Amino acid sequence: MAKPEDMYQCQTTNCGCLYDPDRGDRRGKVAKGTHFADLPEDWKCPVCGAGKKMFRPVRGPGSAVED
Repeated sequence: MAKPEDMYQCQTTNCGCLYDPDRGDRRGKVAKGTHFADLPEDWKCPVCGAGKKMFRPVRGPGSAVED
């Protein structure tokens, strides 16, 4: 099982869509348990179409709320 710090959620700065590794992305055919870093480089937000570079961690390093 992955460590919690490896399974962080990421949110897009465009529309606020949240990528949750516990849920994956059905539309993008991403399986549950897929880490954000392991998403394909061409993966896009299912809501607004933003690329991975437009997502930020919800908590921890690189987020607005650093632990």
